[in-house]
Amino acid sequence: MGDRLRLYGLKAVVTNAASGIGEAVARTLAKHGATVLAVDTTNSGVEKQFTSVKGVDALAANLTDATRMPALVEQIVERLGVIDVLVNDFPLQPDEPLQTTDDRFDRLVQTRAALVMSMCRSALPHMQKSPAGRIINIGFLRSVFATNGAAACVVARKDLAALTRALAAETGEFSITANYVQPGAIMTPTAREVFRKDRALRDYCIANSAAKRVGEPVDIAKVVLFLASDDAGFVSGTGIVVDGGSAGSSADAAG
Repeated sequence: MGDRLRLYGLKAVVTNAASGIGEAVARTLAKHGATVLAVDTTNSGVEKQFTSVKGVDALAANLTDATRMPALVEQIVERLGVIDVLVNDFPLQPDEPLQTTDDRFDRLVQTRAALVMSMCRSALPHMQKSPAGRIINIGFLRSVFATNGAAACVVARKDLAALTRALAAETGEFSITANYVQPGAIMTPTAREVFRKDRALRDYCIANSAAKRVGEPVDIAKVVLFLASDDAGFVSGTGIVVDGGSAGSSADAAG
């Protein structure tokens, strides 16, 4: 785990990478030897964010329309030549935390599934050329959901688990793994703004974490590093919850 060049020679793509978890992942993978293309939206500032970061290049693109993913993958391949590691995260945080029965919830989950599947299936022909293909999907933050959104958390994670298992079944014959990371409450810039407006949600997240704190983006990045490395070569179709542990037995343990 301490090998600074454990990803040496690998080409990695990280989406939603201008800040928060994506930024931490991009920096961590590059720190361990990967050549990283950090992708984010045109108004995210991603191209300035990594100007002086060795091993990281940046690309501004549309990350909210699943029909645009094939063209995006072609741009990525023009830059990298091959895709070894694909980390999927998308800018889908709603304007305010969703209630359990909010009509927007289904649309949010469906949009994520469409984006992930379109990106992965577009990238698959290029990833087949890799000796160590890795797909890593990032789940929704706990700040997406209101304090009474435990059931929605569970549904969202189960949906991510199901589509990741489907990807693992599709890609296994090519020695490509597919896994997911389910964050708990992570203090990204977006989550910080949510918690500023809704202190009760922040306090709820802290109280329901065994660690009694919210996490940092680097906590997620370290797990992504493991899944991207040879150490996880026989791990596929599964997920890792990174939430500091659950303080109780509620459904909210799912993230």
